[in-house]
Amino acid sequence: MTDLAPLQPDATPAAYAATLAVLHAMEEAAEKHLDAIRPHSTKRSYANDWALWEEFHDWLGERTGHRIASTNVTKGTLVGFVVWLDTIKLAAPNSIDRRITGVTVTARNEHGIEVPKAATVAARQALKPLKNDPERQARGRGKAAAVTPEQLRQMNAAVADGLTGLRDRALWLAAFAIAGRSAEVAALRAEAIVYVSQGLEVHVPAVKGRPPRDVVVSYGKNPDTCPVRAWLTWRAAAGITTGPAFLPITVHGRLGDRALSPEAVREIIARNAERAGLTVRLTGHSMRAGFITTSRRAGKREEKIREQSGHAENSPAFWGYIREADKWTDAASEDIGL
Repeated sequence: MTDLAPLQPDATPAAYAATLAVLHAMEEAAEKHLDAIRPHSTKRSYANDWALWEEFHDWLGERTGHRIASTNVTKGTLVGFVVWLDTIKLAAPNSIDRRITGVTVTARNEHGIEVPKAATVAARQALKPLKNDPERQARGRGKAAAVTPEQLRQMNAAVADGLTGLRDRALWLAAFAIAGRSAEVAALRAEAIVYVSQGLEVHVPAVKGRPPRDVVVSYGKNPDTCPVRAWLTWRAAAGITTGPAFLPITVHGRLGDRALSPEAVREIIARNAERAGLTVRLTGHSMRAGFITTSRRAGKREEKIREQSGHAENSPAFWGYIREADKWTDAASEDIGL
């Protein structure tokens, strides 16, 4: 602040102090004004960026045995964040660039931390070669591939051993069975997944302004891809009765106590698809798309599918999935005398 108002030779101490007070008040007023006019979507994005920053610190702490404070926004931590987003989250470079901004703005506005310029410069230097990689730039583009039951069986055959494997299988099968968005899967509560004789009754909570819904999940004919059996096995192994349905697991096999983030849900699905050697890259949305197309091809009615997925009746996305599923059903070129 003193750099903004250098002490003049003829200024009295009282006048100088008054000048500093005015400048300080104007600084605070400017921050409040900028925050007030900042779009709600931007604020939500910044909140998501900081949640990822927290997750990065959790991940780092699990591997080092010591969790440093999230308020330590330094050159080392910010560059490490870039590398983590690139190699663990498989984020696109432009998305990483936005995350850097979100973390630095939140650190300043919400936590009173002025991030050193050298830290942001170093982070963007680390990002520069990633932006020159066409494969990285292509991440996240295009419509998500719809997973098929056969691919789910491939994923099951390659799933990791132990508690992590039980969680991962239960997670992706739950995402498929409820036609869930990643944020919805992350928000599921154990006490809201009720076992009944026919299968599971699941309350899908409201996320991102979308209304909640109640769905049912039937037993699958194939034990390897049955979402009911997978959930019951994971629940028993983890000893879960209440709280988040899916939890992080450390490299030492210890359960965390906070829900997985939507980004972690997407990472688990993508990682297991890659582990299974699938030729397409699956994302969190692949399970939702896969349920709709698979259910439609099995002859289920549109209104029943919409009840499960939570789509509005006039949703272009929903009808796009239906058209894809119906593409070869009574095709116009079929049996026309050719």
